[in-house]
Amino acid sequence: MWCRQLRRAPLSLGLRSSTRAQSALAQLKHVLEGELEGIRGAGTWKSERVITSKQGPHIHVEGSRGDILNFCANNYLGLSSHPEVIHAGLDTLERYGAGLSSVRFICGTQNIHKDLEEKIARFHRREDAILYASCFDANAGIFEALLTPEDAVLSDELNHASIIDGIRLCKANKYRFKHMDMQDLESKLQDAQKHRLRLVATDGAFSMDGDIAPLREICSLSQKYNAIVFVDECHATGFLGPNGRGTDELLGVMDQVAIINSTLGKALGGAAGGYTTGPKALIDLLRQRSRPYLFSNSLPPAVVGCASKALDLLMESNAIAQSMAAKTTRFRSKMAAAGFTISGNNHPICPVMLGDARLASLMADDMLKRGIYVIGFSYPVVPKGKARIRVQISAVHSEEDIDRCVETFIEVGRKHGALP
Repeated sequence: MWCRQLRRAPLSLGLRSSTRAQSALAQLKHVLEGELEGIRGAGTWKSERVITSKQGPHIHVEGSRGDILNFCANNYLGLSSHPEVIHAGLDTLERYGAGLSSVRFICGTQNIHKDLEEKIARFHRREDAILYASCFDANAGIFEALLTPEDAVLSDELNHASIIDGIRLCKANKYRFKHMDMQDLESKLQDAQKHRLRLVATDGAFSMDGDIAPLREICSLSQKYNAIVFVDECHATGFLGPNGRGTDELLGVMDQVAIINSTLGKALGGAAGGYTTGPKALIDLLRQRSRPYLFSNSLPPAVVGCASKALDLLMESNAIAQSMAAKTTRFRSKMAAAGFTISGNNHPICPVMLGDARLASLMADDMLKRGIYVIGFSYPVVPKGKARIRVQISAVHSEEDIDRCVETFIEVGRKHGALP
């Protein structure tokens, strides 16, 4: 008898374990459905439109007929589908393969990775550079490796989520100053004098508002209080400043900004990848301690080839970068003349401020029906009552493209009562 019971026991235990696992999974699904329903109920559900063509000023969108004018990509210089960039990617893919199947320090570093890092450092006029899979990884990897509990980091309250998350990972004393408020920054710097190192972290250009950090004032205060300046240049590299080097070049403080993090996934080809550039000792430390670098595969060769060619094009001539200014001014001035409020400082990110989340969503949908691809942003991506449609100008938009976009905004704005 007891032998039969013993033989049946494992089966009985297995059934109970399976039942508990199913119960746990059912509980998880219930929790997840509640979370998802909350997002839908708040009106913040993000749907993904499906593009069926290359990235560019003119695209094809699933469910829409004909050519769609794209005004919401980070393709600032139009290099995502540039023939020379595509050819460079194909050539590198053929010569160096699809990937390295390794992290950098084991067997994942090719000469093209070192060449691109050298080129990035030369472009930014810094001592050295290190590549990451994304700028999110670069931001996740720098603060923890650099700062200790003896140090302090002072961050603009509207910094990108990747900066915020990166700072959370470090053990430094954390200060948050009001957005571009130099009086508040100075107050925080005064309090931070008790710490060993002080690092001021800011976006160069803020992606939701199109405004540019007051780097001259930040650098001046940092010199006064012996602090290091860190700038995220994702929405500036390639097109701000006389040669497209970013906000530090634009504002004449290249020699005062110690550390730059930026991306290869926007103006510089748009594929993927990020980097840190700055003092060689810092880059050497990141190669030893930065966890996203140490535990992530190397950038794929094709991505490296595309980004390298994009930098070549940019360093050969500043004509592409300079073309941005006139096109940005054209859009902003025409929209303002029509009665719209455009946020920011003459940046190609042009937020059309509408206030109401539903209005921003409805107008964006109607713009698409008329052949203009834009996206509405509302809480929690932006503060409540600050809903907007973010328009992004590209060097490859024609004047006719820009004028058509403005005319469509006027038509849709009047339909929905955003304009008289």
